[in-house]
Amino acid sequence: MSLKKDITWRVGLVYVIMLLGAMAIVARIVFLQFVQGAKWIEKEKNISLKDIRIEPNRGDILDCKGRILATSIPFYEIRMDVSHATISEDLFREKIDSLAFCLSRLFKDKPKSTYKKELWDARIKDKRYFLIKSKVNYNDLKQIKTFPIIKLGKNKGGLIVSQDNMRIQPHLTLASRTIGYISKSESGSLVGLEGAFNDDLTGVTGIKIMQKIAGNIWMPVNDENEVEPKDGCDIVSTIDISLQDVAENALRRQLLKHNAHHGTAIVMEVKTGEIKAITNLEQDSNGCCRELYNYAIGESTEPGSTFKLPSLMAAMEDGYITLNDTVDTGHGSICFYDKTIYDSDKKGYGIISLQHVFEVSSNVGVSKVITKYYTGREKKFIDRLYNFGLNKKLNLEIKGEGSPDIKYPGDKLWSGISLPMMSHGYEVKMTPLQILTFYNAVANEGKMVKPRFVKEIRFYGNIVKKEEIEVLNPSICSSATLKMAKRMLEGVVENGTAKNLKNNRYKIAGKTGTAQIAKQGTGYRTEAKISYQASFCGYFPADNPKYSCIVVVNAPSNGVYYGNLVAGPVFKEIADKVYATTIGIDDSTLEGRRKLKASTPAVKNGHYEKLKEALDDLGIPFVFQGKKTSEWVISSRDSLTEKLTPKKIIENLVPDVTGMGIQDALYIIENAGLRATVKGYGKVISQSVVAGTKVTKGECVYLKMSSN
Repeated sequence: MSLKKDITWRVGLVYVIMLLGAMAIVARIVFLQFVQGAKWIEKEKNISLKDIRIEPNRGDILDCKGRILATSIPFYEIRMDVSHATISEDLFREKIDSLAFCLSRLFKDKPKSTYKKELWDARIKDKRYFLIKSKVNYNDLKQIKTFPIIKLGKNKGGLIVSQDNMRIQPHLTLASRTIGYISKSESGSLVGLEGAFNDDLTGVTGIKIMQKIAGNIWMPVNDENEVEPKDGCDIVSTIDISLQDVAENALRRQLLKHNAHHGTAIVMEVKTGEIKAITNLEQDSNGCCRELYNYAIGESTEPGSTFKLPSLMAAMEDGYITLNDTVDTGHGSICFYDKTIYDSDKKGYGIISLQHVFEVSSNVGVSKVITKYYTGREKKFIDRLYNFGLNKKLNLEIKGEGSPDIKYPGDKLWSGISLPMMSHGYEVKMTPLQILTFYNAVANEGKMVKPRFVKEIRFYGNIVKKEEIEVLNPSICSSATLKMAKRMLEGVVENGTAKNLKNNRYKIAGKTGTAQIAKQGTGYRTEAKISYQASFCGYFPADNPKYSCIVVVNAPSNGVYYGNLVAGPVFKEIADKVYATTIGIDDSTLEGRRKLKASTPAVKNGHYEKLKEALDDLGIPFVFQGKKTSEWVISSRDSLTEKLTPKKIIENLVPDVTGMGIQDALYIIENAGLRATVKGYGKVISQSVVAGTKVTKGECVYLKMSSN
């Protein structure tokens, strides 16, 4: 082959290879552009675009009078980039002593030397995200920003601040299990009202799209958010925190006095089913009582003698008995197969009326009556209890309700002694709230209403949803049975086991209960020791019921365990407080209060906590509208109710102190770096420097008061 042909062949081969390569590239471009184009465009967006979540403010939980039970407050996590790339060597060496001193003085948790060592160690390791302190409040954050090195900001001083909202309950343990919480674990526990109304409280999370640009900087794609954040709603509960305080203190004293393991007390409004107080206390090994579990809702136990009411009402409704019928209780004991049932009085009561059987809580009397009329007709008795609704859950919004257990003839655990045992509250299980709901129905003329924990849902003070009364059973029994049931309950306090609760101001109706507690595997006796559950359930005033209440004390261990002595005093203390503050006020007194409120001068703008305390002491009703974004509020009157709304004080701007008293006005003015001259007294009606203008340190503000 000649040299020319050889060169031509080689050039041609190169040309063909280049052509094929070019064609392959073009084919690849076409494939990527038209076949996989959508895929790569989406991938590019994922790399250069990201969604930033804008968390809304969680709503507050309020008591029935608008007082805060749970709210969110901002806390901050303080970190530092102590790397050599951020903080110069000379600056770090010169100012580390001063920084360590300032941190130690502010937090008082470590000596200066410890802070200095930790900062040096982090510096040596070139840490860019070193934790200084978590759960720092806003005032401390402001101080930290003035500290050496840190005051230079993020780029030169390495300051890194991240905000998180912390949920707090200002009243600490009061109703804490009912208020509840949301855990941040993967399983995510939803407890109490926080869990039940989480969707309403949470609000809507906002979304802003950010795009990465040159220099690894993220900036918003649009001026507006893709999804605007919407703050959560406020939940107005039925709980009255003042009554809650009374119930908790009364229960705590009895638990400590009788060395009991735990107890619960619930107060319900008869007509509406609103829960005004619900306390659950458990005594630990150190003698401290804490809310660890919601026994009122979750603990289903054998109720004991409080169950005698539905047992006898079943026989009354079936037409078998009246209150004047007599029963021979003998010498205080009776045998059913291998089981002996005893009365608390070992001598027995002899022949007594059915009314007196209930008043003295005779186990023998009740079991004889029920077995007499329902032996061979056991299903009829249980069906009647089911018709009362005692076998059904209340389906509460709050999770964790215990299941009632009223077995049926033919069930695996039904036996020859089931009927007499069930008649006086054994071999059945109910929660305290389920028992109270039945007693409340008796007080409410037979209408059984569902217990309610929430009155309404509000958004910035406006009612979004009002929780209505839910009727579970419009009539649990006939009016004749109701009349006899009420007479029995009143007789317990007038002539029976709860005479210690009798008083001259108002009548109480109710039933004591003393039940042995069965332990799994050992029965009712453990190492020759029997544990008891003492209870009292009833309503007041008996002649015109307004409130029902149940108190249950579990395992008192100081030798006293009867319901009238252990649970009864808690009931009476709560009832006395409610009667004294609400029910016992006659019309003339109410009219006097209305006139007093109408003549009360308008409340000045000022500090929220101080105003709240004053309004509470004077008995002036008030509502707080909006989010509690400031400790200062503006007050306005709507009829007889004070309305309090947040008043913003913005740093470096002249504050508006009109409508305030002189003490609050001077505090705010001087805190802003201004001086004040006051003319007159009363409240501020004008100020010489316009609010909202930039503060000039040391400038004098003339305040004109409402009176000279």
